[in-house]
Amino acid sequence: MKSDYDMSRVHQANLTILKEIDRICRKYNIKYMLDAGTLIGAVRHKGFIPWDDDADVAFTRNQYDAFMKVVKRELPQGLELVEPDSFRNGKGFYDFTARIIYKNSRCHEDSPQMRFYEGKLNHLWVDLFVIDRLPAGRMGASITKLLHMAVYGMAMGHRYELDFKKYSLANKIFVGILAGVGRCVPMKAIFSMQRALALKDRKSKGRLRYYSNYQPDFLYVTVDRDWCDNVEDAPFEDTQLMIPKGWHEVLTLLYGDYMQLPPEEQRVPAHSSMEIEVFD
Repeated sequence: MKSDYDMSRVHQANLTILKEIDRICRKYNIKYMLDAGTLIGAVRHKGFIPWDDDADVAFTRNQYDAFMKVVKRELPQGLELVEPDSFRNGKGFYDFTARIIYKNSRCHEDSPQMRFYEGKLNHLWVDLFVIDRLPAGRMGASITKLLHMAVYGMAMGHRYELDFKKYSLANKIFVGILAGVGRCVPMKAIFSMQRALALKDRKSKGRLRYYSNYQPDFLYVTVDRDWCDNVEDAPFEDTQLMIPKGWHEVLTLLYGDYMQLPPEEQRVPAHSSMEIEVFD
């Protein structure tokens, strides 16, 4: 796959999704915030990172639930909400993240994996992350995250396949056992377990928050409520989008010196296996 092709149509498609999210949120007085690489892009590039091929937004729990109530009826033709239980009548699993896809796009060649997920993952998309409360104590917070990892491991038993190459021996055993147990549990029950875990501390008075639908490798990320409870507008390409008030703290936690460009060999699209096609 070429890594140096023109990304302008990719960015335009992702910007279309972001603008729709922004329009919906402003219409219903909902706060969202650019997240991860898209937040770096806003701060460092005033738009997309030049080689980035996806986009990420996050919501605190109440804002996320409000958004999910209205988004389906608000999205225009060509965009679609794909929820975690959208695959194989709720019996398949990819991850716990909802996303909005740009339907007139393709990111991968046809394959058994793409067919398993009914083609819904073969598009450009914007991830919708949710920030939930943690227990006030450090021990309680650690237990909550450990339970999330266990539930995620069980859900992986319902994936197309398990890629053990990226795991250490100990993690291979851990994931293999959990996935084996998970295959005996209906995915509907696992989704219920994940949501119950995410909501169990919604009345916590503690300051700490976490991304409850992140993949397990990113569950270490813990943010202070002051960083994410309020937002501000920031220039992004040809518009203004919302970013967290604590953008510096969030980016420093995630990336360290976020203004430093990565090595040139890492400046490549990370979420596609072919030159992305946009059909309109």
